[in-house]
Amino acid sequence: MGSAGHGGTGNVRELPPRGVYLASEVGRLAGVSGLTIGQWARRGYIRSSQSSAQPRLYSFQDVAEAIVVHELLERGIPHRDIRRAINELRERFGGSWPLTHARLATTEQRRVVAEADAAIYDIGKRGWQQMNEEDLTRIMGLLQRGGWATRDLPDLKHIEVDPDRLSGRPTIRGRRVPAAKVARLSDTDQGREILQSDYGLSDQEISDARRWWTASQAFLEAA
Repeated sequence: MGSAGHGGTGNVRELPPRGVYLASEVGRLAGVSGLTIGQWARRGYIRSSQSSAQPRLYSFQDVAEAIVVHELLERGIPHRDIRRAINELRERFGGSWPLTHARLATTEQRRVVAEADAAIYDIGKRGWQQMNEEDLTRIMGLLQRGGWATRDLPDLKHIEVDPDRLSGRPTIRGRRVPAAKVARLSDTDQGREILQSDYGLSDQEISDARRWWTASQAFLEAA
């Protein structure tokens, strides 16, 4: 059976929350609207582990959970079954981010199978679709390279999401320059000149920031 995390028997050992994101920033990375992120948090699909007060504040780990929720929805798993799996995984194994720590697979018999302790939770719907170690690596890789938008932009090279840099805001890879700022400045000739002369950015770095911004902006504008 394939797996989708690093779970094992017993409680999960976790690092403290890293990075700080608003719902709109989580949505931009997870490929959904900020409104959807807020709904997921209120309904228990993800946590706002940095703050549950308004406005909710999310961590890098919360963003990763949101991407897995989106992945499961893409596979046709109903919301109610995702919620059930999350609750049962937390109860059995503990941990704040069960979907990225559990070892999961979806099956055609309406099940998600958790490999640890051979626990089985009824949430799959379609044909056997493994969520294995490669899937988790891919999902985390998506987040680190700019989130859900990189599924449609596989050649994107210059965007990076590091929870220890600028509180996890997407930046130009290896730099402390927000990708959103680059995209906005690049709208004018004067702005592009500033990016090239003052920040030393290449045309490709600027182009990647614009492409990432345009693609991720579409998620927030979705109903």
